Amino acid sequence: MAGAAAEQRRLATVVESWLERPVLILGDAMLDEWRFADSDRLCREAPAPVLTLRRRISAAGGAANTAVNVAALGGRAVLVAPVGADVAGDELHDCLDRAGVWDRTVNQPGRPTPVKRRMLAGNQILLREDSGDPEDALDHDGVARLLTALRCATEELRAAAGGEAPTLVVCDYGLGALPAPVRAWLVDNRERYATVALDAHDLADWRGLAPTVVTPSFAEATRLLARAGGTTRPTGGTELHLEHPDNGLADGPSEMTAGAAPGAVRADGGTGSTAPGPVGEPTPGEGRVALTGDGLSVTGTGVTVNTRAGEGVDRAVLAESRLAELRAHTGADVVAVTLDTEGAVVGGADGEPRRSHSTPVPASHAVGAGDAYLAAMTLALAADAPLPTAAQLAQLAATITVSDTGTCVCRRDDLLAALGQPTDATGHPALVGGDELDTIIAEHREAGRSIVFTNGCFDVLHRGHVRYLEQARALGDLLIVAVNSDGSVRRLKGPDRPVNPVEDRGALLAALACVDHVVVFEEDSPAALIEAVRPDVYVKGGDYPPELVPEAPLVRRLGGQVRTLGYVPDRSTSAIIERIRSHSQDLSPHVDDREPDPSLRTHTQAS
Repeated sequence: MAGAAAEQRRLATVVESWLERPVLILGDAMLDEWRFADSDRLCREAPAPVLTLRRRISAAGGAANTAVNVAALGGRAVLVAPVGADVAGDELHDCLDRAGVWDRTVNQPGRPTPVKRRMLAGNQILLREDSGDPEDALDHDGVARLLTALRCATEELRAAAGGEAPTLVVCDYGLGALPAPVRAWLVDNRERYATVALDAHDLADWRGLAPTVVTPSFAEATRLLARAGGTTRPTGGTELHLEHPDNGLADGPSEMTAGAAPGAVRADGGTGSTAPGPVGEPTPGEGRVALTGDGLSVTGTGVTVNTRAGEGVDRAVLAESRLAELRAHTGADVVAVTLDTEGAVVGGADGEPRRSHSTPVPASHAVGAGDAYLAAMTLALAADAPLPTAAQLAQLAATITVSDTGTCVCRRDDLLAALGQPTDATGHPALVGGDELDTIIAEHREAGRSIVFTNGCFDVLHRGHVRYLEQARALGDLLIVAVNSDGSVRRLKGPDRPVNPVEDRGALLAALACVDHVVVFEEDSPAALIEAVRPDVYVKGGDYPPELVPEAPLVRRLGGQVRTLGYVPDRSTSAIIERIRSHSQDLSPHVDDREPDPSLRTHTQAS
């Protein structure tokens, strides 16, 4: 037990050591949009569900989510990427600003911001709509401005780090943000960066970069080996191979099959074949996808995806057997082959493969988990952590982000908490003043936390309030409750309110586990506090639509969302006060000069 605690402290020391480490993230930035709907009937036109939209969440995706993860883990993140001059681009800027990422993106008029829109019902993804054309390349002016932003951001980070070379993360997802001139500049200027991490759908495009670490998925790794002309390799008595046809184009997608021994599994289905082996999924550029006649596999242009992946083949064993080849083909010091919910296989110069494991989760929970893995692996290696330590922290960061539906972000406090370390570094009390609130907000923004804000009188705290506040807290990482002062309550509710002074009301709210901070305001409206806090989500109680909330236009102008949450029926402050008054009136005719019954006195005081 003592050894485990010491190991956790050692890992936590690495997390502390990368605080404020400068990292430049370059590549394909996109917006993730999540639309949550309810459905209880089918439409008349077709056997399709009728959806009622309940809430919408926007998050940074792709390279932008990697930057958000770097910032959330405590690094100093700067993002350079082309972003469209459109609504999606504006939302992406807001996401970066809220996460504390230095936004050095380049405006690209006429080129839309890539968006992935997911529609869910009952926590199940029903469909995904992608917008943004990978073929819509940057024009000459766009490339020039992107290179200028890249050079300036590099020098900006170097200056902020006292002259030290920054770390570079390249995220190439085939969406056109990294054309040949940008890749060539990075290869020619590799010495400007101390640590370089590469996450690319097509690793062959990056020959010559000599990255510190590459993090291909199993599909991307097999694709690279197939293009290089995969050969048979023994692994513990079982021959695993990648077949590559002789007529495959060197610069395009290649047909490949990963399977058991040669002769038992073939890509062409020839004599002696049994069943197709598992292979990688198509990249975004490999647009054609069709179901094969046997009903077992799906084929994209040049790539077959077998739905029976894993039958007779252990992907981890196959990846371990090819780590040396992957290092040779990429020029990387470290190769980390990610295996989705099966974890990862990592290899370095010592030739010793390292296996890490993850917990299987629904696919909707794992969106962006690879970005968290990449961010933590990069920060750890940049902080000179040993490879086994970096692999452990990267897998832990990816694993603890997949607890719910949405785009995954791992925060430094969450990582430290998973290592059993104290995370309340701010030391701020729950009940705070307006001046201290500004400092608190800045700290949480820098840590990448999303902020939920609500306000009210909370005169007589009851079950309805508690349920409402718990629901509000679930909408983000931090809940701030603004409480009306006594004077404000009197103006809103009348001269006989509040029943409880603001000191008592604030103390009770601050004692709730779901409330992070409580602040008192004197005005009748919380508008000034909303301006100061700039909440990601503003919550009000009631059964009316968000459009009728008076503060809604202000919140939306500041980039936040508005949610209304219904109260528990028959649980309102006014109803409780009315019942107390009615009970008191019912008792008054029975009161005379005699000493009241002791049991009656006790009952009245408890009410």
